[in-house]
Amino acid sequence: MDAIIEFLPKVLVATGETLLYVAIALLVGGALGLIVGVAIVVTRRGGLTPNAAVYAILNFLVNFFRPIPFLILMVALQPLARVVVGTGIQSPAFVFVLCFAATFGIARLVEQNLLTVDPGVIEAARAMGAGPLRIILTVLIPEGLGPLILGYTFAFIAIVDMSALAGIIGAGGLGNLALQYGFRQFNPWITWGTVLVIILIVQLAQLIGNALARKVLRR
Repeated sequence: MDAIIEFLPKVLVATGETLLYVAIALLVGGALGLIVGVAIVVTRRGGLTPNAAVYAILNFLVNFFRPIPFLILMVALQPLARVVVGTGIQSPAFVFVLCFAATFGIARLVEQNLLTVDPGVIEAARAMGAGPLRIILTVLIPEGLGPLILGYTFAFIAIVDMSALAGIIGAGGLGNLALQYGFRQFNPWITWGTVLVIILIVQLAQLIGNALARKVLRR
């Protein structure tokens, strides 16, 4: 019991680090992914502003980076991380790679969810003289908000999953805690304790996401 009480501060610190990594990645990657996803939707054939060149470039970038396993992406992006954040290891580099991966993953989620918006609603806005930007901000995104919330909830859970690899490049978080004090010290109690904390975070996020999506979809 004394060992658990002594270890509790480490769990709290690691939980805070994980939540910070995930929050930054969801904020930055979520915003950039939304922009890229919307751009793919509106520039595709039959979109608001069809542009074959822009669509082909963005679609290629998403298809290229999204399937790369996160562990390999961390190694591959180390040189770029050194240029952008000044280091290829520890928390700054890890957060940079996490934001990078989140951007392209969320972009595809945004595209898939916005494609479910009824084209008739968009055509009605066009018929009333609304421009592309106004349609995006007042029709496309609001109409797809429910599915988008569920998509971002899925992205949050995926980012939590990726954050478990932080220790590989010297960053912190729950995954690093489980690796350092659980796996390497042959202590299954610590390993499963951190797993339970991660499960709790994921379940809470899913409950909040589902509740928000239901509320939006009932309008």
